Amino acid sequence: MIHSEEHMTSGDTTQSRPRLLQQLEAIRSLVEAGGVTDEALKAFQQAVLEHYRVHARPFPWRDISDPYHILVSEIMLQQTQTSRVEEKFPAFIARFPAVTDLAGASLHEVLEEWQGLGYNRRAKFLHSMARDIVEHHAGCVPQTPEALQSLPGIGPNTAGSIAVYAFDYPAVYIETNIRALFIHVFFPQSDTVPDEAIHALVEKTLYRQKPSLWYNALMDAGVLVKKQYGNPARKSTMHSRQSTFEGSRRQVRGRIIAALLEEPGAGKIRLQRTVDAQTSVVSEVLDALMAEGFVRREGRRYFIA
Repeated sequence: MIHSEEHMTSGDTTQSRPRLLQQLEAIRSLVEAGGVTDEALKAFQQAVLEHYRVHARPFPWRDISDPYHILVSEIMLQQTQTSRVEEKFPAFIARFPAVTDLAGASLHEVLEEWQGLGYNRRAKFLHSMARDIVEHHAGCVPQTPEALQSLPGIGPNTAGSIAVYAFDYPAVYIETNIRALFIHVFFPQSDTVPDEAIHALVEKTLYRQKPSLWYNALMDAGVLVKKQYGNPARKSTMHSRQSTFEGSRRQVRGRIIAALLEEPGAGKIRLQRTVDAQTSVVSEVLDALMAEGFVRREGRRYFIA
């Protein structure tokens, strides 16, 4: 799961911190003293599983087995807080309960239901995935990471997460919470940690009896670490500071799509007033949205494609 979580630094004392954090600190000390040993890896796996069995967070996508529903949840969870997905996921599935329903819908309908999740490209990719699954995979979500990567917009980490949660496939993948957890515990003295190094440790610790349970446990442990320590993933070579959203072209894109969902056929002047952006910016964004297949133009009027 490529997920986004809110985090904060806590001032808790050692005595009041959750047991998992105390265990992870002990493992971190082992690593500092003697490197990444089998003892440290085993202790890590046991601590993470123990915490999850007692403190697992309840989410609607953790109680389903339909691979299509899991595919939807994994795409939604990319770059979006779980609280927002909790709100939007049930309504999306209610409107498009099967992959054939999503494949048969218009892009306008999909984007309409997607509003509030941001990053509309994900909705368009999801729509294209559904059509690809119906057309080329007999309506069945592919089961392996390699096959999943043939779908539009799916990279190796997303393919791994879908295979894990939909089919309990023992894939090795990394997302932001997992990255933060492994960096904090196993790279205490490093300021630049490549994903290749993390990937190797994820593979060594993989709980192959139940991969989906293991990754859920890793996710919850990573969220706990980020709440306590900020975001250790900043030490990753993959980390980049996100640009400011307010006033950005990304914001204008979202506002234009929302405006066309509300008022199909709006003209450029009307859109400029609605989204409150310069004419040149609106023109550039509209051109980009048309090139990407989001928007079509009929004369001087614009519609969701």
